[in-house]
Formats: sequence, C-alpha cells, structure tokens
Amino acid sequence: MDTQLKTAMSSFVYNRIPTKVSRKDFHRYIDPYLKRPKTGPKPKLSLYKIFNYILYVLHTGIQWDQLKTKRNELHYTNVYKWHNRWSKNGSYQTLFNASIIQLHQTDQLDNSVLHGDGSNTVVKKGASASAIPVISTRKVKKN
Repeated sequence: MDTQLKTAMSSFVYNRIPTKVSRKDFHRYIDPYLKRPKTGPKPKLSLYKIFNYILYVLHTGIQWDQLKTKRNELHYTNVYKWHNRWSKNGSYQTLFNASIIQLHQTDQLDNSVLHGDGSNTVVKKGASASAIPVISTRKVKKN
C-alpha cells in the first residue's frame, strides 16, 4: 500500500473529536490513566458510562444540569464531580500526554494541523498599563 495513502487513512480517524468511546477502547486506552479515590464508596455506574456522559456534555455544550441520563441512573452532579475530580488531579493531562506519545510512536501524529492560540498574545498598542483587569476603562482613567 502506498505510504501517502496509509497516512491519509490513518489521519482520517484522528481528525474527528470522539463523542462516544467503546467499552473495549475505554478499558484499553483511557481507564489506566483515570485516577480513582482511595477511600469512599465505589461509583454506582461504571466509569465507562460516566466518561461517555462527560464526552456528551463536552461535545454538545449543554449545561451540566441539562444532562439527562438513561433511566435516571445517575444524577448530573455525580457526573460533574467525576469530571471535576479528573480535571483537578491531572488524569486528563496524563491521558492527553499518553495519547500524544502513542500517536508519535505509531507515526500517526500529524503536526501539519497544529495551530497556535492567540489568546495569550501580547497587545502592542492600545492596552492600558493597569495590571488589574477592570471592566470599565473610563472609571480607571477618571481616578
């Protein structure tokens, strides 16, 4: 098979954001990187279902309180708590780093689609010298 065709086929899979993960892929690629609390009760639902609910909320952009679980098997606050826990304890960062390493080792990492985020770009003109962010610049100038 042509190398260019192989690259195009393999990059096709990774050009979309996953909205649901299969149970097999979850246990193989994601579960080892999600930290669990050492004490406390075990979750009533599997982490696989909780993770897919989190993906659904992140993909659709709905508010957490609008999340409707199947047969009311879990309250949305519990799904949010797991998301918040994994976000704060570095599980998502570890999972991301492991996926980048895996893509690099299998020669599937495509650097041509990377772009910089301009949200932290220094403004050269027109910015006020105040280090404290203020809502109204008129009020600052009057003082």
